[in-house]
Amino acid sequence: MRLGKIILGAALSLATPAQAQLIAQPSWPVGQAEFRLAGEASGALFDSPDRHGGQHGIPASGALRLLPELRRDYDSGLSLGLGGTFTAADPLSRGRYDGDVIERLAGSARTGLGQIEIGITDGAGYGLAVGGPKVDPGISLDDPRTSLLRDPTTHRAVTDMFALRTQVGASSNYAKIAYTSPSLFGVQLALSFTPSEGKQIPFMNAGPHVPGRQVDFWEAALRYEAEVGPLSLIAYGAVAEGRAEHKLAGQEGVSDLGAGLKADYPVTDEIGVSLGGAWRQSNAHGFDVNQSWQAGTTRAGHVSTAVTYEKWMAGIEYGNGVADAVAGLPRLGLSGLETSLGYKISDSISFSTGWQHLTYSRGSGLFFNGAPQLKLEAVYLHLTFKTSDQ
Repeated sequence: MRLGKIILGAALSLATPAQAQLIAQPSWPVGQAEFRLAGEASGALFDSPDRHGGQHGIPASGALRLLPELRRDYDSGLSLGLGGTFTAADPLSRGRYDGDVIERLAGSARTGLGQIEIGITDGAGYGLAVGGPKVDPGISLDDPRTSLLRDPTTHRAVTDMFALRTQVGASSNYAKIAYTSPSLFGVQLALSFTPSEGKQIPFMNAGPHVPGRQVDFWEAALRYEAEVGPLSLIAYGAVAEGRAEHKLAGQEGVSDLGAGLKADYPVTDEIGVSLGGAWRQSNAHGFDVNQSWQAGTTRAGHVSTAVTYEKWMAGIEYGNGVADAVAGLPRLGLSGLETSLGYKISDSISFSTGWQHLTYSRGSGLFFNGAPQLKLEAVYLHLTFKTSDQ
């Protein structure tokens, strides 16, 4: 674990920077509009005592994201924009979009009545999702962008076989039409329609030619925020329904629903405590919409708590999930525990360090370690650099 000691030592050295810097977001006028170029770079170093875990391959991972946006604001309050997210990442940092270079590319129109997006973007359920606090969302147990554990047989992330994702997101970043309302008395509504699994302009591509492919995704989400004395509460619920084409016996349209809650309490002006969790259920095996079956259910849950002190944040997370056996696919179980410590050097630079443990089980067959159970753990240091508009 010599690398683990190096990781922890590097984290401590970063906690006392000589000078906190901002990475300015560049912008240029384009006629009466403005072009902005935001960016984010992240990298992780990790160490695992298990030879079937992170020590296969280079013990590091990273991703670079560019977020260009062309926007014009009108005196009437109308705002028109075209923006995207373009990503380059190694196999451990592909996140929920499985390595798409274009994670988002959509036109938008915003008024006092809400925002409409058309193009490659997330659905209603993901956009308003709420869950427990995360010291570092990029490396959390729930919906991680970066995995710390590698499958030596594929050199991809172990989580590719079943990742803990409690946000309702059946339509992924397939091309769609999405609407998000403004917040009114603490209530916000989102709706989206996704015609297919295509990632071109909506209605222009039918998606992959596989049995059980999904079309006509409808998603809806509702979010509520309230203040109860000094306590801040946020809750949400979401549902998604799709229709399957070219079905095999037992396949059906995807059905996805979930809910989440988060509470924040300020102990003092410098210290705050957060607690929350989220739950999701789907008929898609391992949340793969092309494996939506009448006979099986996948469930996932995640709870976490965190304490903040000035620019420091410490937290603990627990998650579990089960995917029932269907059509030759084994029953999969997942449980995880993570402790982490983060520090925000500036609005542009932050880091986190911690320990993560995952346990997988299966009802039939063996994992790459030759057993029906797989236990993995790692310590890590994760750095994030991003532009700031300040």
